[in-house]
Amino acid sequence: MKPTLQELFEQAIEYPDPDLRDRFDSLVGLDDHKNRLTKVLSLLVRPEGIKAWAKKFHPKANKSLDAVLRRPPLVVLAGDVGSGKSELALTIGDAVARQGNISVLLLPLSLSARGQGRVGEMTHLISAAFDYTIEEAKKFQSTGQGAVILLIDEADALAQSRENAQMHHEDRAGVNAFIRGIDRIANAKLPAAVIMCTNRLTALDPAIKRRSAEILKFERPNETQRLLALETPLKELGFSKDEIAQVVAVTGASQGKSYGYTYSDLMQRVIPSLVLSSYPDKAVNPAQSLELIKSIVPTPPFKDSNHD
Repeated sequence: MKPTLQELFEQAIEYPDPDLRDRFDSLVGLDDHKNRLTKVLSLLVRPEGIKAWAKKFHPKANKSLDAVLRRPPLVVLAGDVGSGKSELALTIGDAVARQGNISVLLLPLSLSARGQGRVGEMTHLISAAFDYTIEEAKKFQSTGQGAVILLIDEADALAQSRENAQMHHEDRAGVNAFIRGIDRIANAKLPAAVIMCTNRLTALDPAIKRRSAEILKFERPNETQRLLALETPLKELGFSKDEIAQVVAVTGASQGKSYGYTYSDLMQRVIPSLVLSSYPDKAVNPAQSLELIKSIVPTPPFKDSNHD
C-alpha cells in the first residue's frame, strides 16, 4: 500500500505566505546564506531566469551556463543546533516564490518516514515521498508557474554514510532510494529541489554530498551577527548603545565557555527571559538584566564523533 501524504509529510506549506515572509526577514545576520540559497533554489526550480540573464549578458557562455544548469537539485544546510538552518529551510520558499513570481509548495518529510525497520519499509517510504514530490512537480512543469521543495530535516537520520560497516542493510537501501529520487528529479528536469538539513555533515553519505549543488555551513553568530540580532529588540526595551554592547559581549564565548549563544538562544530564550522577568508589574531594567542573561546557559555544541 502506498503511504498517504499525511503519513509521509508534516503539514504542506504553500508560498508566498506573509507570515513566513516575516519569519524569513527576521533571520538577521544570515543575509549571505539567505541570498545564496534563494539564488540556488530559484535556478534549480526555474532555469529560465538564468537563461534570460545569459542571453542578455553572456550570449556565448554556453559551457558556463551548462555547468550551472547541470547541477543536481539538492542543497544541504549543515551546522550546529540553533544556527538558523531549519528556520531558513522552512521559510526560503517564500523568497523563491516572490523572486520568480511563482507558487512554491513545500513538502516537509516526517521523521516517521524512517519506518519501523521492517524489510523494505524505509525504501518504500522514501520512494513514495519522491513519487509525491515528482507528481506535484509535474503539475507545475507544463505551466512554468510553480515549483516543489522537498524538505528533509535531520537528514543524517535517513541518509547516513554507507561506508559505516555497522550500517543496517535497510538503512543502506534507504540511502540508495534517496539517491535514485534525486536523480529522478534531475533527469526529468522537473521544477523541484530537495533541501536536507543536518547537524552532522560528516555522517551524510558521500554520494549525497557529491550530488549537492550547494552545501551551506552554518555557525553560531559572531559579534557582528549577535549585534544585528539583538540591537532592535533591546533598543525597544530601553537598552542604551553601551548596554547593548555588553549583552553582545556576554552572549559570545565568555565566562569560561569556548562557545557563544546560538540564534535560537538569543531569540527564544534571552529576549523572552528579559520580558518575562519584568512582566506584568514593571518595565525591563537594562542595568539589572546582565546578570539574568549570564544565568542563561547557551545550548552546548552538537558533538559529532565523525571527522571530515
